Formats: sequence, C-alpha cells, structure tokens
Amino acid sequence: RARIGDLSQPKAREGGGGGEGGGGNGGEVGARRLLMSYLLPHLRSGWAVDQAILTEEERVVCLRFGQDGDDTCMRMDETLSSVSEKVKNFAIIYCVDIQEVPDFNTMYELYDPCTVMFFFRNKHIMVDLGTGNNNKINWAMDDKQEFIDIVETVFSGARKGRGLVISPKDYSTKYRY
Repeated sequence: RARIGDLSQPKAREGGGGGEGGGGNGGEVGARRLLMSYLLPHLRSGWAVDQAILTEEERVVCLRFGQDGDDTCMRMDETLSSVSEKVKNFAIIYCVDIQEVPDFNTMYELYDPCTVMFFFRNKHIMVDLGTGNNNKINWAMDDKQEFIDIVETVFSGARKGRGLVISPKDYSTKYRY
C-alpha cells in the first residue's frame, strides 16, 4: 500500500558529532546517533502527519516530535530505529521536526526536546506511565525492550477500544536519586 505524503529522508546536516565532541571516538558516536534519525521516515508537513494518523488502519502510529540534532532526540531515535523492525507488524514509527512542522506544537504542548505520542485509528492513545502526564513520553528511553513493551501494550489496549493504557513499568521514580 502506497503512503501518502512526503516521507523522504532528511538532507544531510553539516557538522559532525551532534554535540558529542572532545576527541576520541565521541564524534563517531555522535555521528552514529545523528544517523539514527535518517533510518526513520520523516513527515515533512502537517498534512503528511495527518495522513499518517488517518490512513493507518491496522497498526499504532508512533510519532517522535523533536529536532534531529537534539541529544535527547538522538538517544530516542537510536532506540526507535533499533526497534522499528521488531514492531513493524503492529506499529509504524515516524519522526516530525517541530521547527519544520510547527502545526502541532500548541495542540500537543510540544515544549520538551523530545516527545513520543501514540495514535491508533485516528485516536490519540494515552499511556499511564506513572509520571502524571498520560499524553506522551517526554524523555529518551534507552532500554529497547521497555519501549517495545510499551508499544505492545498500546497496540493491545487500543485494539480493545481503550483510549488509556497502563504502562508495564512505573516511571514515577525515574528522576529520583
């Protein structure tokens, strides 16, 4: 089935490591992280985002809002690109640059460096992560299996008609030391 919208890969950015300098192989790690967003399809307009949400009937649409060069987004993109093949049967992952496509910034309160939201059959699926904000994930998840578990939970709950699902892990203590 053909996709509607411009899902082309972004143009290469100038500059190297994406803020990971300092000699050694830090620049290589940063370049590898920056490259991760290129492995994911990008939605380049508000219309393309709407079409991705509207036209996908069988899978969860996972949207990562942020900027490709941001360190938090690069970490999240690394996770997203590594799990995209594993979740392809029940989820599709897209990146949306919030400066290139500002249409949703106010509507979805996209003030964080990186935000991940889930949609199923044109409906926003909320996830109770224990953080108090059920609308989105607004930090970089480094644990790939945890993210896969969340996507599976979203898919399972959304297919049953639930608009809010409970995360398999409680993240309420994520920022406590």
